[in-house]
Amino acid sequence: MKDSHTHKKIMSSACKVTDNICLPDSDLPRVVIIGGGFAGLALVEKLKHKEVQVVLFDKNNFHQFQPLFYQVATSALEPDSIVFPFRKQFKGYKNVVFRLAEVEEIQPSSNTLTTTKGKVHYDYLVLATGTTTNFFGMDSIAQNSLGMKDIRDSLNIRHMMLQNLEQAAITCDDYERDALTNFVIVGGGPAGVEMAGALAEFCKYILPKDYPEYPSSIMNIYLVEAGGELLATMSDKASSKTLKYLKSLNVKVLFNEVVSDYDGTIVSTKGGKTILAKNLIWTAGVKGQFPKGIEDKHVVRGNRIKTDTYLKVEGHENIFAIGDIAAIITQDIPKGHPQVAQTAIQQGKYLGDSLFNIIHNRPIKPFKYKDKGALATVGKRRAVADLGKFKFGGYFAWLLWSIVHLMSISGFRNRLMVGFNWAISYFTYEKSNRLIIRNFKPKSLVNETEE
Repeated sequence: MKDSHTHKKIMSSACKVTDNICLPDSDLPRVVIIGGGFAGLALVEKLKHKEVQVVLFDKNNFHQFQPLFYQVATSALEPDSIVFPFRKQFKGYKNVVFRLAEVEEIQPSSNTLTTTKGKVHYDYLVLATGTTTNFFGMDSIAQNSLGMKDIRDSLNIRHMMLQNLEQAAITCDDYERDALTNFVIVGGGPAGVEMAGALAEFCKYILPKDYPEYPSSIMNIYLVEAGGELLATMSDKASSKTLKYLKSLNVKVLFNEVVSDYDGTIVSTKGGKTILAKNLIWTAGVKGQFPKGIEDKHVVRGNRIKTDTYLKVEGHENIFAIGDIAAIITQDIPKGHPQVAQTAIQQGKYLGDSLFNIIHNRPIKPFKYKDKGALATVGKRRAVADLGKFKFGGYFAWLLWSIVHLMSISGFRNRLMVGFNWAISYFTYEKSNRLIIRNFKPKSLVNETEE
């Protein structure tokens, strides 16, 4: 009993008077980071073992490897292959603290954060909260479709797909069967293209084995793009090759069509087209998400926070933004840097050096983005690559995509698991994770039940 009481006393004495959340006592400057995505994690790695106290807040207790969400959604990988616990990641980092909480509001005047678990003081604050799915105010689509910005979204897509295929095998209604086996993906960027390719391979190689009741031709995959080309941020060569790959997989690509409504069964476009489908996956846009406390005048298009070239939020001396949430707006980059992983990682590393120099009153240089190129895959042995002057597609682009993504995953075990799954899939096209672990209900049905 005495030992237990002593332990509790030690823990409580570690809390500062200004904090409601218990943190280790330290005289070092406190850097609070909100969000453990690519940007936040890169910043933590840069500041580990340095003379600062680093506190990371995240609503999840794990880092998510977003580029492979679509593989979880299509049963190629289990979710624990592409997530990694923060506490395991930070093992041995004596100056790094993780707290599981969602930050609700920033009070810049008092250098304080309000979270779902209490308040905490900061000396320097870094917003790395990333983005969420942008449905552009279309409530019917938000209620009846699924985005792909969280590991839970990927699992929901997987469960929706498998449940609908099982129901299609049961029903005697041809109209319902068609709706259950039709898939619509909105957005022709990397996420949409990769999802369409993975679904097409599922249709071609898995459906005939698992569902011999009906031919694989019953499963139709539509990729709807509002513009006139796929992968608009990549080269024309990459765009045309991607279209060729998707057509070879029987994906129906619709250009210059804007989805305007979806009731859970019928997809409607502004051009007057309708598609029968009970599966709608939305990858058409994202918007920034961050706590209250940042004035509207500092928020720009896409709900991103405008910063100077040092990633400092306008109007604040000790608040910074990095990753997808940050927008450095200049004449050379009027729309800000691309919202991709390499931007986030570079900004996280840059700010780690800059913060340390700021704390020690040393000069800092503005952030400069180095474009390392872009990669996108459309299934096995089909990918495109834009690497400076070198633009190519096919097997070598796919091999490069695989190596880059495999080496970027956190944790040796995770890399091993993903590599093993990819090796099995390469030779057999097998997807062994076709499990319906829990029943999935669209948000519209969940809301009706609650009412």
